[in-house]
Amino acid sequence: MRNISRRTLLAGIAAGAGSGLLVGGRALADPPKMPRPMLFPSPQLAPFVDDLPVLPHVGGSSLTIDAVDAMHSFHRDLAPGPALAYGGNTYLGPVITAHRGQETTIEYRNRITAHPFAADFDTTLHGLSERDRTDVATSMHLHGGVTPPEFDGHPEKVVRPGQGSTYRFPNRQAAAALWYHDHAMAVTRLNVYAGLAGLYLLRDEYDTGERGNPLGLPAGEFELPLVLQEKIVNGDGTQSIRSTPIVPQGRWEGGAVGDVGVVNGKIWPEKSVARGLYRLRLVNAASFSVWDLHFSNGMPFWVIGMEGGLLDAPAPTTRVRLAPGERADLLVDFGTLEPGATVELRNIEPAAPQAAQIGAVHMPMFMRFRAEATRGFRGPVPVRLRGGPGQAPVVGPVPVPQHVRHVSLSQPSDVRLPPSIMSLNNLRFHSEDIEMPRQGTVEQWNIVNATPDPHPIHLHLVHFRVVGRQAIDTLAMCARQPQPPIGTKWTPDADPFVVEPLRGPEPWETGYKDTVICDPNSVTRIVAYFPTADELGFDPDATFSAAVGASGTQGAHHDSHAGHGEAHRLQGYVWHCHVLDHEDHDMMLKYRTVQ
Repeated sequence: MRNISRRTLLAGIAAGAGSGLLVGGRALADPPKMPRPMLFPSPQLAPFVDDLPVLPHVGGSSLTIDAVDAMHSFHRDLAPGPALAYGGNTYLGPVITAHRGQETTIEYRNRITAHPFAADFDTTLHGLSERDRTDVATSMHLHGGVTPPEFDGHPEKVVRPGQGSTYRFPNRQAAAALWYHDHAMAVTRLNVYAGLAGLYLLRDEYDTGERGNPLGLPAGEFELPLVLQEKIVNGDGTQSIRSTPIVPQGRWEGGAVGDVGVVNGKIWPEKSVARGLYRLRLVNAASFSVWDLHFSNGMPFWVIGMEGGLLDAPAPTTRVRLAPGERADLLVDFGTLEPGATVELRNIEPAAPQAAQIGAVHMPMFMRFRAEATRGFRGPVPVRLRGGPGQAPVVGPVPVPQHVRHVSLSQPSDVRLPPSIMSLNNLRFHSEDIEMPRQGTVEQWNIVNATPDPHPIHLHLVHFRVVGRQAIDTLAMCARQPQPPIGTKWTPDADPFVVEPLRGPEPWETGYKDTVICDPNSVTRIVAYFPTADELGFDPDATFSAAVGASGTQGAHHDSHAGHGEAHRLQGYVWHCHVLDHEDHDMMLKYRTVQ
């Protein structure tokens, strides 16, 4: 079999749907039957035999964070296997606590000596070479941070082993759960999956994170950071970034559904909880899957915040849908359980359509909570979180846009591409035909998803509001506004092809966000304000060097990862799909906010 990616194969299947699959230039009436499942399985593992790991917490205005290789066991019955981590951990990074108005400086050093997935690097992707397998590129990004461009973790400003870089995070935004993770060009999926991720809790005078805080929220041991992932593991304890033998090792796959749920680095752990109210700080740190989360007994809970901070009021619900990159701030009352009773955090979202075609099914479970006899936090659920005494101002109505911009998500279906590619605006990452919103303006972005899968879209620098979603007749739209060859910008207007009224945001999407789920064959409408340099306290359009030095200062190191040396200057930010496999090839574009 020739070296084709799973995404290439499935692009051909999708292109042939309804009219037969094209094979050798002729159409087959029915696509050939594929063995199911064509997937690598994890070994059978008993759930709930490991305690939920307590992630270490660090704080202060000046921190040192190293990226290291380590050995980590994901389950009681698995031997330790190679992984990556931040700090002194064996996997993931510490929870960083920061405070609004107090800058956090991180001296970051890359001390990786061997990558767990060195054999899985696809050196045909943008900016990669054989050097990257052993001289591993990294770039730390504070996801959700309103950060100067030189400290934002630009994918082409990479830090090699033996090098360091200084990151300065102003922390001028409202309290929220951010997270930090690797963002190096074309290897983000490999570095994050291996373990380079951690939570970053930003506090302010309203949401202090302390006992007796003005909002009356659970704190201390009653606030639980939960880093959720999905994985495929091997019997020897190693992780698998590959999901199927369809794709040869060393080739980009396009995304894999894991078959075990991992929380804070353990497979299906258990947490003993006191009978009372808990605050759960969730991040979907997976590479691929969207999850629709609920508790196995159907008990209600409250969403009190998302990526950009607190909602105006708690949103009661029995489910919350979370895509890669999104965070959810939940209040859960375990006081409704009898002592000794258990409840599981589960997922009902089916596998994405293209993964399901080769046998993938949804990963159903993450962890179990067991109620103790002890009584925990007994404070009430707040009636309001914003707008009252001792509270932040309300989120308020969605601002009126001054400019409307159409952007597109597509999977070019030419199966001759070696390998297949995912795209924003039908462009590759190196394109200079980028979006350039003006500082001080409010824009509506109509994100047109012309693919059969959901895509979580993340904008760096800004937070936005979700206006709503509408299904579209993608075939009719593409017939009227044909997609050109890859490399020519394609931003179709989906408005004439909507097939349903606007569906407003979910109850938990009414606040500020930085990542949004764009459903298949739909248009998702968001509104963002692009702040000025004066409002930010830094120039968001400043240029900066792609080079870094061994001491963390900008230096004269030549870096072929980005294809440029010290003279190479970078500018602006990026926006991308947060399915990390898609981001790596090539569903990511640069953008600038201009004066």
